[in-house]
Amino acid sequence: MKKKLLFVLPSLDAGGGEKSLVTLLNCIDYEQYDVDLVLFVPKGLFLKQVPKNVKLLYLNDDYKTFTSGFLSSILNFLKQGKVGLAFSRLLYTFKSNVIQNKGKAEQYSWNQLKKSITLLPKEYDAAIGFLEKSSIYFVVDCVRAKRKIGFIHNDYLKLDLDASFDLPYFEKLNTIATVSEQCVTVLKEVFPTQKDKVHLLYNIVSAQLIHQMAAERVTLDTSKPSLLSVGRLHPQKGFDLAVEAAALLKKQGLDFVWYIIGEGAERTALEQAIAKYGLAQYVVLLGIKENPYPYINQATIFVQPSRYEGKSIALDEAKLLHKPIVVTNFTTAKDQIGHLKNGIICDMDAASLANALADVLQNETLQQELSLALSKESLGSEAEIYTFYKLIDGHN
Repeated sequence: MKKKLLFVLPSLDAGGGEKSLVTLLNCIDYEQYDVDLVLFVPKGLFLKQVPKNVKLLYLNDDYKTFTSGFLSSILNFLKQGKVGLAFSRLLYTFKSNVIQNKGKAEQYSWNQLKKSITLLPKEYDAAIGFLEKSSIYFVVDCVRAKRKIGFIHNDYLKLDLDASFDLPYFEKLNTIATVSEQCVTVLKEVFPTQKDKVHLLYNIVSAQLIHQMAAERVTLDTSKPSLLSVGRLHPQKGFDLAVEAAALLKKQGLDFVWYIIGEGAERTALEQAIAKYGLAQYVVLLGIKENPYPYINQATIFVQPSRYEGKSIALDEAKLLHKPIVVTNFTTAKDQIGHLKNGIICDMDAASLANALADVLQNETLQQELSLALSKESLGSEAEIYTFYKLIDGHN
C-alpha cells in the first residue's frame, strides 16, 4: 500500500524553499507514495512545475473568507453569525499591521488564523511543513499524521523569530530538518531540548535538469563582461550592497553589466539607488524569470551578495554550471564555497565586494581556474531523496 504524504507551503512564488520543494516533488517515486499539497495561496511561479501525480488541496470556506479583504471578511462572518471568527479576523489584522517584525507578526497572528481552518479529513503517514513558521504550525495544529516534520530553510538566528513561540510546536514534531551544517548547529544551540530531532537534508539539485534548461536560448548582451545574481529583492539578499559595489566598479572605469533576476518589495529602493549612482547601463533588474539558467550560463561571474542564507540553491545551481562565483561571507557561505578553491568569499560590505569582483573581472586565468575546479566536483544531489525517505520513515 502506498504511503500518504502531505506537504504544506504558503505558496509557490519564487524562492529557494519553494524551488527546493518542486525539485523534491519531481524526484519522488509515485509508485510508492501518494502526495497531497496544501498551499495557503494556490499560485506561484513554480506551480506549473508540480508533477501531475501531486494532488493540490484547497482549504475550507472559512479560511477563504478569513483571508479575503479585511472589511469583506468581517462583514461576511457577521452575516453568517460567526462573531468569533470576525473578532479573530480583527485581531489578526491588528497584529499583522502593528508588529513591525514580519516574521514575529506571522507567529503571533497564527492563533487567530488557525481558528478559520478545519482539520484535514485524511490521516497521513507523514506531514511535512516545508517552510518555517505557518507551514509548521499548520502541520502541528491542523493535520493528523503518524509523523510530523518541519523544515527550516535559513539560519534560525538570522530569521529574528520568537523561539519561545516555536518551541511548543517543535516539541510536537518528530523531525526538524534543515539544509546545512551551520543551520543544524544553530538549531541545536537555540533548541537544546530538541537537538536529537534536528537532521540535515541538503536541497536537491538536479544536474541533468539544470544543464538541459540552461541550453535554452535567451537574449543577453555579451559584448561586455556580465555579472549575474538571483534572488528576491529583499534586504536578506544584499542587492543594495550590489548597487553600491557597482557604483565603485564604475568609478574604477570597469566596463560590465550586472543583471539581477528576481522580484520583491525592495525594487523601488533599488531603482532609486541605480538612478542616484547613474547606473542605468550597469545594473539591470530583469524581474522574475521562470528559467534563470540560460542567464546564469551566459554570465561571466555569478554573484551572491547575501546577508544570510540557509543553503543557497542559486549558488549550487551556479556551481553546476561551472560559473566563477563571488559571495559575501554570510554564516553558511563556507558550507558551499572554499575561498580561492572553487569561488571567492569577501567581506559583507560594498567596498570588499567591489574589490573581489574587480579582481575576478580583470583576471581571466582566475576565472578559468575557478570554473575548472567546479567542473571536477560532483555537484548533483538527486540521491538526497533517499535521505528524505529515511526521515519520513523515521529512520533518522
